Amino acid sequence: MSELGVLSVTDNLEKEPIRKGFGKGLLAAGQANTAVVAACADLTESTQMNLFKEAFPERFVEIGVAEQNLVTVASGLAAMGKIPFVSSYAAFSPGRNWEQIRTTICLNDRPVKLVGSHAGVSVGPDGATHQMLEDLGLMRVLPNMVVIAPCDSVEAAKATQAMAVHPQPNYIRLAREATPIITSANTPFRIGAAYVYREGSDISLFATGTMTYQALKAAEKLKDDGIYAEVVHVPTIKPLDVATIVQSLKKTGAAITVEEGQINGGLGSAIAETIAENHPVPLIRIGMADRFGESGQPEELLDHFGLNAKHIRLAAQHILKGKTR
Repeated sequence: MSELGVLSVTDNLEKEPIRKGFGKGLLAAGQANTAVVAACADLTESTQMNLFKEAFPERFVEIGVAEQNLVTVASGLAAMGKIPFVSSYAAFSPGRNWEQIRTTICLNDRPVKLVGSHAGVSVGPDGATHQMLEDLGLMRVLPNMVVIAPCDSVEAAKATQAMAVHPQPNYIRLAREATPIITSANTPFRIGAAYVYREGSDISLFATGTMTYQALKAAEKLKDDGIYAEVVHVPTIKPLDVATIVQSLKKTGAAITVEEGQINGGLGSAIAETIAENHPVPLIRIGMADRFGESGQPEELLDHFGLNAKHIRLAAQHILKGKTR
């Protein structure tokens, strides 16, 4: 275990869906503050809001399959002093109600907490319609919106509790499948901060969400190639921790970004903008390259689309070969 409480990826890691961490965090936030309320679009158990609903039925509203109504009701609740968390599949929120989020929440700077579950290609057999890949970009462009993608269920619980006391609109992205738990109770989380999960000198791997585990695995394999990769976990895509990112870039001189979504508009774009404006270095962006997902098993899809440790390792070898010419 590292100084930050990050577990070694060589260990037999426990797995749990990131969305379960959100459910636990929401329950804790509700216990800490009676102003916390919740509403869902007919996906209470899938998005793990059921824990809050069972504990505080008087503070929970089932909106039904009406995502536009879901967020406008939340904006009204926030205007009346409540701290509303609203959840659905990311394909539907923000996928179906972006205009209402923009106009009723962001324009008015209401502290609504938006929860987009079942994001990324790892949704698997549900296929392209339900594999939301554009949400980070959609939410990142909105003024006042904070964008968060936790790496595991432990961090998701911490992030949810942090969102409950944050004064701005927040969006948190959750994965469906059980993924390795790589952090511990001692691992820090703060909205707006990025963390160096593994020190390195040759290349910076900037990862978010489920891909941080894959980046750590790749770094372990790269060590066998004599390449020492620095893994920077970026749980907050907006606001971006520019200072930590630039510090790593100056140290390594090369970068790879890794995300389970479109590289256009998401973390890859955010890092590319930071590099261009602050410290130009060679960059490869790993993610969905302007295409939709497909139906398949999660691990099969991650490999098919190049979103695993094997492909990160190959990209690092490629970029460093060019760097040394």
